[in-house]
Amino acid sequence: MDFDVVIVGGGLAGLSLAAALRRSALSVALLEGNAPVFPEGWDSRVYAISPANARFLDEVGAWGHMDAARMEPVRTMEIRGDAGGRLDFTAYGSGVSELAWILESSLMQRELWETVKRQGNLSLLCPARPQTLAFGPDAAQLTLEDGRRLFARLIVAADGAESWTRAAAGVDVRFDPYDQLGVVANFAVEQPHRGTAFQWFREDGVLAWLPLPGNRISMVWSAPEDHGRALLELDPAALCARVAEAGGHRLGALDLITAQAGFPLRLMRAPRAVAPRLALIGDAAHTIHPLSGHGINLGFQDAKALSGVLCNKPGHIDCGDLALLRGYERARKEEVVTLQTVTDSLHDLFRPATGSLVRMRNFGLNLTNTLPVVKDLLVRYALTS
Repeated sequence: MDFDVVIVGGGLAGLSLAAALRRSALSVALLEGNAPVFPEGWDSRVYAISPANARFLDEVGAWGHMDAARMEPVRTMEIRGDAGGRLDFTAYGSGVSELAWILESSLMQRELWETVKRQGNLSLLCPARPQTLAFGPDAAQLTLEDGRRLFARLIVAADGAESWTRAAAGVDVRFDPYDQLGVVANFAVEQPHRGTAFQWFREDGVLAWLPLPGNRISMVWSAPEDHGRALLELDPAALCARVAEAGGHRLGALDLITAQAGFPLRLMRAPRAVAPRLALIGDAAHTIHPLSGHGINLGFQDAKALSGVLCNKPGHIDCGDLALLRGYERARKEEVVTLQTVTDSLHDLFRPATGSLVRMRNFGLNLTNTLPVVKDLLVRYALTS
């Protein structure tokens, strides 16, 4: 089977790239090992989607079909340090209708999956698993476990941080563990959140409460491994009490509606995002600490940038041409490196400490809170990333 583009991985980044190529003249295949299984009730994995990426999802035909009753706009953000520092943002103060949207991962994946299933220029190969990958001067050859062979001018690795495709292509990456777990769970809350996202920099990690529709929140607690494992072992009543106390009972009593789960946190850097007939997107290209909420936003912007390069290329240019792909790499490098550096630095800055470092970081939050121009710049960057 011959294709212009083969995307390996049917997660959010891979699906959004496939959908973004729907109006191109390219023949596309999307390869995924297992059809997605969508949870009953609320999904414990949620994302804060920036307005720029909401527009991107709308452009690819997915946003308008999502269930609005399961989407919550963020109107206000309250950030608190560990010694009196505070930083507040409001959509009204920044002249926008919302700072972000909180969505379940499964809500986005469901609609993107249905979108690509209806796509005329796309072959959805699922279940299908790659076995070997080889690159030639005119095409890449991907052999599947069932013996099928795919030939493509471009292979896109969208198969996550442990990317088989990236490894098979010989791209080595660097992992830097944070020695933390990201513990997630959803709660019903006693008091209305009014579209407010909360974040606390604490001695035992970074705790975030993200607003969900109704009186519900999603928690992400980036905690040292020992503390994270202890949170995972708590029974529902004990977990609710612990999380409510950690947030200063800001929304009253909590009631667990989705059991806690945890995943290790680490920074991953790839030396390059492209090679002849290869491009990396999403977590296959980079991972960052979740405290900024930008993980999947970076993946969506990768998909937007790569689809733009492919859709706008001259007809005589091979879509696997390295010079063409370097245009995508250049378009994404600055934002990825900036966010990786900023989030890594914030993680280091808010590690447990005493004395002058504690005073300095909380002073920094308070100082930023008094500078409207700086706050507006921070918001504007977040809105467009």
